[in-house]
Amino acid sequence: MKKRKQSLAENLDTSLWKLLPHDVVEVILECVPVKPLLRFRCVSKKWKLTIDSPGFKERQLMRRRQLRGPDVLIMSLSYDRPVRREGRGRKVVLSAASASRRRLGWNVSYTCGMFCAGSCDGLVCVYCLYVDSIVGNPATGWHRSFPLSNYQGLLIQRFKREGSDFPWPSLGFGRDKLSGTFKPVWLYNSSGFVLGGADKAVVTYCEVFDFSTNAWRYVVPASPYPINAYHKPVHLDGSLYWLTESEPPLLLSFDLHTETFQVICKAPFADPRHITMCVLHNRLCLSEQKHLTQVIWSFDSSDKTWNTLCSFDLNPTGDFAAPLLPIAILDKGQLLLQGRASMDPLVIHDLHYRSYDLLCTPKSPSGSVYYFESLFSA
Repeated sequence: MKKRKQSLAENLDTSLWKLLPHDVVEVILECVPVKPLLRFRCVSKKWKLTIDSPGFKERQLMRRRQLRGPDVLIMSLSYDRPVRREGRGRKVVLSAASASRRRLGWNVSYTCGMFCAGSCDGLVCVYCLYVDSIVGNPATGWHRSFPLSNYQGLLIQRFKREGSDFPWPSLGFGRDKLSGTFKPVWLYNSSGFVLGGADKAVVTYCEVFDFSTNAWRYVVPASPYPINAYHKPVHLDGSLYWLTESEPPLLLSFDLHTETFQVICKAPFADPRHITMCVLHNRLCLSEQKHLTQVIWSFDSSDKTWNTLCSFDLNPTGDFAAPLLPIAILDKGQLLLQGRASMDPLVIHDLHYRSYDLLCTPKSPSGSVYYFESLFSA
């Protein structure tokens, strides 16, 4: 195998590739998957500089999104388990027995039970309350850890005082689309902590991690409204989004470049208990359960309105009576879903034929996110 890879690199260096203008070579390389690109860095110094450049990484990810649908990462939440991939979108529509499944290079032994919603330009973020968090690129194998926030320290103290029977928010992870900087973000309410007593109004605190200084810092002012701790924040187009505790709930955004909060609009529902926020087809979406029907709303940022993307009946046999978490829209109108529990199966719902197919059932606690391969690191 090593001899074959070396031969490929030598052929690339001595063939007609030398006769092509370098800008043409760049366009061709942008269509190549990440794994071969990592090998092609050895062809020449010029190719290495090209593949490692920020502009090329941006264009490669853009091409990847144009040429194929999202992959699905299945992340184990138990000890000493690697990240796995379930093949690209148009392949996972096959039966569970024949769906493409292969391991990626990111094999991190980690005592983690939580992960950020979705992926962010090829990076995923996993975290725990008691040990350092990890952000990594499963395609390249790159990863790094970052320390606990002040909020996690407060949460540990509260657990010791009261136990863990109360809602607490999830970590957000996104990317500043102007500077290209990746940022983990904690947004939390003051209620229940020493910093805010019962006789004080509930305020919010925001902590952002800076990879350049390897430290957390507070953002002031934080959110103007307390957030709903039951929903994971999602990232889209340079901003993180939360739902507020107000009635009706409000959609709240955090611009990762200006680091400012803004109320976008009201949510299209009154009761947030059966709601899931997600990103489908590069659009912010809300999934709402109405009895045995699940409705997915899509947000139109141009006029700040919510439109029905699709609706479907939950399995009438009772197998999927609870609301399912939308993961990704695959080819030909097929929606990838997973139950809320960590051992629930991955299923594919055909929006045209209104049928369910079982993709796979986890053998250990796991969670799934949509994913596009990239060359990025934080």
